[in-house]
Amino acid sequence: MSGRIPKQFIDDLLVRVDIVDLIDSHVQLKKAGSNYVARCPFHNEKTPSFSVSRNRQMYHCFGCGVSGNAISFLMDYSHLGFVEAVEDLAAFVGVDVQREEGGDYSVSDKEDVSRVYAVLEQVAAFYSQQLRGEEGVKAVDYLKARHVSGDVARDFGLGFAPQAWDGLLGRFDRQSLIDAGMLVERDDGKVYDRFRGRLMFPIRDKRKRVVGFGGRVLDESLPKYLNSPETLVFSKSKELYGLSELLEKNSRPGRILVVEGYMDVIALAQYGLTNAVAALGTATSKAQIDLLFRFATELVLCFDGDNAGRQAAWKAAEAALPALKDGRQIKIMLLPQGQDPDSLVRLEGVAGFQSRMNDATMLSDYFFEAVVGQLDLSSIEGRSQLMAAAKPQLEKIPSGFFRDMMWRRLGEMTASRLVDVPENTATLRPLGERGAGKFNQKRPSLARRVLALLIQHPNLQQVAVRRELSLDGLQYAGQELMDDVLRKIALEKPENGAILLEAYRGSSYEKMVTALAGMELNVPEGGEEAEFSGALTQLRRQARQEKLGELLAKEGRDGLTIEEKQVLRTLLKETL
Repeated sequence: MSGRIPKQFIDDLLVRVDIVDLIDSHVQLKKAGSNYVARCPFHNEKTPSFSVSRNRQMYHCFGCGVSGNAISFLMDYSHLGFVEAVEDLAAFVGVDVQREEGGDYSVSDKEDVSRVYAVLEQVAAFYSQQLRGEEGVKAVDYLKARHVSGDVARDFGLGFAPQAWDGLLGRFDRQSLIDAGMLVERDDGKVYDRFRGRLMFPIRDKRKRVVGFGGRVLDESLPKYLNSPETLVFSKSKELYGLSELLEKNSRPGRILVVEGYMDVIALAQYGLTNAVAALGTATSKAQIDLLFRFATELVLCFDGDNAGRQAAWKAAEAALPALKDGRQIKIMLLPQGQDPDSLVRLEGVAGFQSRMNDATMLSDYFFEAVVGQLDLSSIEGRSQLMAAAKPQLEKIPSGFFRDMMWRRLGEMTASRLVDVPENTATLRPLGERGAGKFNQKRPSLARRVLALLIQHPNLQQVAVRRELSLDGLQYAGQELMDDVLRKIALEKPENGAILLEAYRGSSYEKMVTALAGMELNVPEGGEEAEFSGALTQLRRQARQEKLGELLAKEGRDGLTIEEKQVLRTLLKETL
């Protein structure tokens, strides 16, 4: 389910919100001149370098370089997707999110989703209550046998589904239960509870909402574990058990451990290892790995050491390769035969378990060990088989230094000159966008200053129009971006820099515009117009001089076309 949010609604939302009030509700700000400052919430620092401008409705950290508007802050600080951040921002200012008519999202859709969330929360509370009742004694005994404390059971909201076929049906709305996946509908239209006689594990999303359940039997019946089906709010490949609880303890863990089962997460939490999450009965997916990398730069994927565990580890490695951008790190941790995280932490203690995490195999080493297997690399046949197996996988890795090094290692292992490192635009051109190369090479201070002023204060475009300070026909480094910014301002008419910044979200210029939006200009408040006018005038003069010199040189060397002669006359006239 998705819906398109009108651009005008987003712009109006950014006008309505005060970014100082928003950020101050998450990070304590202090007034410093015309801005507000704090220690940056995105990196560790001792002195405040995080600045928030009420005038520009943007923030910038002079320590780590992050910049953005109110939506960007919520996305980064609360680890939200774009739509989630807009929804949270709308809630902050007290308005409902609007959706475009004729799209795939309607008012009824929103009501259905809200209804499903509500019934899932109610069911979770009901299961928790049942755990403390007479029928829940068997589940409590099981938890005690697994040494799970009452505090941990409470933190994870554990519960018990009674054995009755209609334990939920008489208590909650039938259709809501069906939509939430809590009832099974038979061909004859009759329904019954999906979970019966099971220890229940509520699955919460990163916004702490119950989206589904996992249930474990307390006897030898099968299936041992049962999960909620796909619903309006739940997708197994996109959620992780324990992530909400992890973030409640530590919103920015340095490392996250991915284990195979619910009870692995619970058992590790019992020993103070609260940075574990579990996949939901499926192979670890790229979506789950990308989600975890929002919160940590290192993931340790933990699997049993048997054949099934090794197969799961390889599938996880395949899913991880497309997510391995520079700065991200994944390790593979295979447990000894016959051990799971619960038994191993009891056997070796917390320190021993953490030591195993520290010493886990780097994904790069694991990958090549796995693809080499029993191949004989002393033979041409063995090396060619290695190349055939590794090349399709390495092509999945995003451009960056890690990708370069993996390709070079393949070349070294195969002793082949046929392995060329594919062109890596991310390392050759750090800004990575169309037109970035020329702009990045010269970085003319005038062009950057004019662009930064224009991005931070879009209303200055009218100054250029009013004073007839056109750059048409002139060439200078950064011209392509300047033309695009001027065109965007004329089309969008943004009320402030935060709205202009939003207009570039997802575009090829986003990184450059964001960097310029955070550029420190040291212009007194109210002096932006005079500064912009002076800088633009100087830029025009500089560009005209360069063009004049170019035409004069060509006239003496090759002669000029009629059009070029006209341009030369105009420039000479303006110069005199």
